[in-house]
Amino acid sequence: MKKTILTLAIQAAVLGGMSMTAVAADEVEVSQVKGNQPQQSAEAEQQTIEKISVTGSRIKRDSFSVATPLATLDSEAIDDAGTGSLSAILVDELPQVAEGTSNTNSQSSVQNTGLSTIDLRNLGTNRTLTLIDGRRVVSNSYSGNYVSLSTIPTSFVDKVEIITGGASATYGSDAVAGVVNIITEQDKQGVTFNVRSGQTESGGEELGVDGDFGALYADGKGYLFMAASYNKDWGLDYWDRNRAQQQESWSYDTKRMCNTMLTETYDTALRTNAHCMRDITQADWRDLNDSIPGGVFNEASSTRPDAGFWYDGQTLRNDWHEEKYGIHFQQFDWLKVPDESVAAAVKTEYDFDSGTQAYFQLQYSRNHSVNNKSPESSDENEFALVRDPVTGEFVEEYVGRIPKNNPFVPQEIFDGASSRGITWDRNFAEVGAIVNENTRTTYRSWAGLRGFVWDNWEWDLSVGYGKFRQEQNRQNEIDVVKLRNALQAEKLADGTIQCIDSDARADGCVPVNLFGEGAISVDAANYIRSNPTITTDITMTNVLGYITGDLFDLPAGPVASAFGFEYRRDTQSVDTNVPNGGVTFNYVPSFEGDVSVYEAFGEASLPLLRDVTAAKSLSMDLSLRVADYSWSTTDLIKSYKAGLVYEPAEGYMVRANWATAQRAPTITELLSPPRGDYDSFSDVCDGVTATSTGEGHANCRQDPGIAATIAADGVFNDDNNGYSPNVGNENLKEESAETFTVGVSLAPSFIEGLRVAVDYYDIKIEDAMTSLENEDIIKFCYASSLPYGDDNAFCNDIKRDGDGQIIEVQQRVINADETRTSGYDLALDYKYDLDAWGDLKLKLDWSHVIDYTITATGPDGQYTNSYLGQLSSGIFEDKGSASLTWRLDNLRLRWSVKYKSDIRRSQSTHESWEKAIELNAENCAAADAACVANPEPLWGNELPSVTTHNFSASYGFDLGSNAELRLYGGVNNLFDERGPFVIGGSGSYDSAYGGGQGRYGYLGAEVKF
Repeated sequence: MKKTILTLAIQAAVLGGMSMTAVAADEVEVSQVKGNQPQQSAEAEQQTIEKISVTGSRIKRDSFSVATPLATLDSEAIDDAGTGSLSAILVDELPQVAEGTSNTNSQSSVQNTGLSTIDLRNLGTNRTLTLIDGRRVVSNSYSGNYVSLSTIPTSFVDKVEIITGGASATYGSDAVAGVVNIITEQDKQGVTFNVRSGQTESGGEELGVDGDFGALYADGKGYLFMAASYNKDWGLDYWDRNRAQQQESWSYDTKRMCNTMLTETYDTALRTNAHCMRDITQADWRDLNDSIPGGVFNEASSTRPDAGFWYDGQTLRNDWHEEKYGIHFQQFDWLKVPDESVAAAVKTEYDFDSGTQAYFQLQYSRNHSVNNKSPESSDENEFALVRDPVTGEFVEEYVGRIPKNNPFVPQEIFDGASSRGITWDRNFAEVGAIVNENTRTTYRSWAGLRGFVWDNWEWDLSVGYGKFRQEQNRQNEIDVVKLRNALQAEKLADGTIQCIDSDARADGCVPVNLFGEGAISVDAANYIRSNPTITTDITMTNVLGYITGDLFDLPAGPVASAFGFEYRRDTQSVDTNVPNGGVTFNYVPSFEGDVSVYEAFGEASLPLLRDVTAAKSLSMDLSLRVADYSWSTTDLIKSYKAGLVYEPAEGYMVRANWATAQRAPTITELLSPPRGDYDSFSDVCDGVTATSTGEGHANCRQDPGIAATIAADGVFNDDNNGYSPNVGNENLKEESAETFTVGVSLAPSFIEGLRVAVDYYDIKIEDAMTSLENEDIIKFCYASSLPYGDDNAFCNDIKRDGDGQIIEVQQRVINADETRTSGYDLALDYKYDLDAWGDLKLKLDWSHVIDYTITATGPDGQYTNSYLGQLSSGIFEDKGSASLTWRLDNLRLRWSVKYKSDIRRSQSTHESWEKAIELNAENCAAADAACVANPEPLWGNELPSVTTHNFSASYGFDLGSNAELRLYGGVNNLFDERGPFVIGGSGSYDSAYGGGQGRYGYLGAEVKF
C-alpha cells in the first residue's frame, strides 16, 4: 500500500514518541460513516466491515479486541424500567453508577431541584464525563460540569454505554471516573408513539409521553430522525407516607448509656425530656419546633415545660413547652420534589456522491420544578450576608431582639423582659409559604463533515454550540434589614405606630407586629417580603477535528491510529436581583468567568502477536492528550494511557490498562464567592457541661453562647442549622489521577451463549479538589494542636449564635492529598434457547468496593478518612443487579432484582459511641459510680442489606399495514421494600433506597407504523 507524505510523517512521530506516550482501549459505540468509501480490495473491505467505533477511543477495531471494562444499558432495558428518568434507570441497572442529584435528594437545595445526574464510582459528578454520541455538551449547572439526563428525549436514546476509570486521554478533563456515552438512534424508521402512566399506592404519580419519526430521504442518501418527550412527576409529600409523619429526635446518652428520644415529659432530676427508648413507646417520640405562626417569646429552654410565652392562635399563654405545643417541620418537606420536563431533538445525516457525509443535530429541553416549602422560620439570631456596595465587603447583619419598648409588646411580656430586649421564634405564615422554583432551558447543536482520504483514512470535522439558562425564583423570603427596621418601632402621641428610622420610613417601612397568629399586617408583610432570583447562563463552543486510519503494517497486522485537536470555550455568569444580599435564603452572589482550552490528542493500537502458540492475539494501545487552559493557575494538562489486550484462545481474553488523567478546576471551583448551602453535621461541643472532659470541651466552654446555655440548662446540646456555604479557591491547581484496571473476559465455546467478565480497578487521585468535612473543620478549631481562638483559621470559618449553636461553617475547595478507591466488577450474560418455548436471557452485574479513602493534611499532620460502607457517602460495599427475561414470539416477561449491602448510617456517631463505651468500661473497671453495667448498642446506625424486585411484561400485536401495538406494564419494588428507618433522613427515608417511593405500578402502550 502506497503511503502519503502525511502518513509517513505521522508514522515517524509515533515511533519517535512511543516511549513517552500511554493509553488504553476502552469501548462504546458511536457512529460510522455511511457514505461511499474509496475502492479497496475484498480483503481490506472485509476488514473494514469488522471494525467498529468505540467509546474511549477514536480508533476503529474489531469488536472482540475492544472488550475492555464496559457496562451497557440498551433500549429494551429502558423500556422495561417503567419510568421516564434515565438517570434513575442507570442507577438501578448498573451498580458502578451512583446517584448524583435527583428529586429525592435535593429537597433542601435552592439550586439543584430538577437536576438528574449520575456519579461513577462515587468519585463525584464533576469527575463523570457525560457525552452524547461521543461529544461533550454544555453543562446544566454552575456547580460543575453536570449534564442532566432529563434533557434528552427518551425515545431519542438507543442505548447507554459506560466505561469506568480514566478516559481523559481521549476526551479531556472531567473523565477521571469514566465516561457515560448516550448513543442516539442511528437507523430507526417509521413513526412511534408511546404513553406511560404509573403511581405508587399513595402519591408518586408519573406520566410520560414520547413520539419519534425516522425516515430516509433523497433516494436513501439522507437520514432524518426526530423525537420529543413530555414527562411529569407529581412527587411525594409528607402526607403520602406514614413514616414521614413519625416524629423522632434521637441521641445516645453517654451517662445512661442508652438510646434516647425526645418526649413531652421533662425529667427534673436529669434535666432533660430525652428518655431511654426502652422505657417509652414509639407513640411518645417527639420532634417539634418552636417556630409557630403565633410566635414564642423569651423562651427559657427548648426542653422544659413552662419555659416562656407563646400564642395559641391569638391567645397569649405563659406555659410554652416545645415538644408539646410546637410544630413538626417535616410536614413541609417533599420526599420527592415534583418535576416537569419537555425535550425535543432532531438529527440528520446526508451522504454526498463524493463519499463525504454531512451531519447535524439539535436538541432542546425545558425542565420546570416547583418545591413548595414552609413559610420562613426566623428568630432573633436570624442573619444574612450584606454587601457594602462601596467596599464590596460582606458583613453579617442580624435581625436582633424585639426592643422592650416596642409598642406591640404585651404588658405581661414587657413586665418580665430584659433591657436587652425580647427573644423570639416565629413562623412568618402571613408572608406566605416559600416557593423554590427552578426553570432550566437547554439548547445543544453541532454540525460537521466526515469522509475518507489517503488510503482509507477517515476524517471528521465539526463545530458545536450549547447554551443553558437556569432561572431560580425563591418566593416569600424575608429581607433581614427591613425586618430589623420594622421591629424598631415607636408610638406617636396620636397613637400612630411608625418605624423609628427616618431613612427606613422613606423606603416604605411598615412596623411589624410579631405577637399572635395573623398579627403581621398585609402592608408589613409586603414590606419585609423578598423574592430573590438567580439567573445562570452557561455557553460552550466546541471545535473538534480528527483523522483515523492505519499507519503501517507489523507482522501481526496494521497499526491503527487516530490524531486530532479540540478547541473549547466555556463561559458562565451567575446574576441575582439581590446583589447586596440581606435575604434569608441560600445567598449566591453574582460572579462570572470563562475559560478557553486548546487540546491535541493521538492514539495508536499496535498488534504484537496474532495466531501464534498460546496467543491468538496480543495488542498494545497507547494514547496521549495535552491541554492548555487559559487561566494561569493550571499547568499544561497531560493525560495518557497504555493498555494490553491478550487473547490466548478464541473466547478468552486478559486485559490490563494503566492511565493518568488530570482535571482542571471548574469556573465555580476557582472563582466562586461563598454560596449558601446546607449540610448535616455534628458539633464536637455536643454534650458539654461545666465539668465534662470530652475532647475539645474545655475550648467549647470558652464560647460565650455555649457558656450561657450551660449556665441555664446544665448542658449544651447540638441543634445546628446545617448552614454550610461553599467557597471557591483561586489558588486551586489541577488534580491528577492514576487508574489501573486488569480483568478477564470469558466466552467459552462449550457453554454457548455465556459471557463472563471480571475486572479489578484501582483509582488514585492526587491533589484532589474537595472540601474538608464540616466535622473536621470544627474539630481542628476546638480539638487539635492549634490554639483555639481568632488566630485559628478553622475557627474563623465557624460562626455561632447567642445560644452557642453553629449557624455557619464555610467549606472552601482545597487540593487534598489523595482520594483513592479500588474494587472489582463482575458481569455475566447468558442466553439459552428453549426451542419452541422461546428463549431465556440472564444478566448479572455486581460491584464490590474494596476501599474508598480520602487523605488530607490537618494541623496535627496527615490523616485518612475511610468512606466505605457509610450512608453519608453513599458507598455500599456491594451492589448488584440481576434480571431474567423470557421471550416467546411477541411476549416478553422480565424479573429483575437489585441488591445493596448493609451500611453504617453515621461513622462519627459510631466513633463517639465507641469512645463512650471505652470510657464506661474504664469506669466499671475502677468501680466508679458512673459505671453502667449493660450499655446499649447504637440504635438505627447499622442498617441492613436491602433487596428489591421488579416485574414487567409486554406483548406486541400486529395491526396490519406495517402497524404494531405493544402493551406493557409492570410493578417496580414488588414487595414494597422502602429501606430501613433512617434517623435524620427526609421523612426517615433515604434517597439511596428510593426516598420512600415503595411499590410502583405502571401501564403503557406503544404504537409503531
